[in-house]
Amino acid sequence: MANFSFDVVSDYDKSEMNNVFDQTQREIDSRYDFKGTPALLEWLNADKTGLKITGSGDWQIDSIIDIIRKKLSARNQSQKVLDVTKESIITNLKTTKEVPFKKGLDQEKAKKITALVRDNMPKVKTQIQGDEVRIMSNSKDDLQTVMDLIRAQDFDFPVNFTNYR
Repeated sequence: MANFSFDVVSDYDKSEMNNVFDQTQREIDSRYDFKGTPALLEWLNADKTGLKITGSGDWQIDSIIDIIRKKLSARNQSQKVLDVTKESIITNLKTTKEVPFKKGLDQEKAKKITALVRDNMPKVKTQIQGDEVRIMSNSKDDLQTVMDLIRAQDFDFPVNFTNYR
């Protein structure tokens, strides 16, 4: 019998994030309530691993984050990729917030996934490999069931499936 597998990762699509950034920037430039304000969206660094949002207050930062969330959902991307836990910095009538993107599964997150699969599908094998979890089975149907099971869970991080074999 053939052994089938796939990997569970926590990642985001960089090209889609570029599109979300461009669309959000265009909406900020065209909205009337942002005219004459310091509303600005920038990349956090040259690697594009997050966003730096500038506004005239927390209310404006929150509305820009709402725009970003709408653009993410329109492009079928998980909103859980945004790490909005950092505090806003207020200087010279401007508020700045850094929003890095969540990427990679640490040990704790990987253990949550393996425990979930082990409890519900005992025939399926799981293996933690760095920042991803490999799921293996002799049945493709079992793998499909595991994918549905993982999608149904409400984790606080984005979950993607790669490397189907």
